Amino acid sequence: VQLQASGGGLVQAGGSLRLSCAASGRTFSNNAMGWFRQAPGKEREFVAAISWSGGRTLYADSVKGRFTISRDNAKNTVTLQMNSLKPEDTAVYYCAVDTGSSYSYWLASNYDYWGQGTHVTVSS
Repeated sequence: VQLQASGGGLVQAGGSLRLSCAASGRTFSNNAMGWFRQAPGKEREFVAAISWSGGRTLYADSVKGRFTISRDNAKNTVTLQMNSLKPEDTAVYYCAVDTGSSYSYWLASNYDYWGQGTHVTVSS
């Protein structure tokens, strides 16, 4: 099983980036998926998550209203649209899959599969 994240890069404050995560090796259409990030010297933190159907989404307060998570079960992908980026959004972003039945999407410990991470740098 592999999760391949892409779309990171360098952007000025106020700009946008679109992260994508493609899963291979098995289908995750019945599983919640999420995005986490880790800034230098900081712990990994929850960013956003989406239920298997896409009917439920959850966002960290710090990104609410700026980021949008979506998924395409037919393509086995999850996307994070990031708008109005701020320098404090600079981090390595990881996609992950929760194969359990808990609705605690914000807990990294609930996620079983992780991508390799993609770097996002927001300059001021």
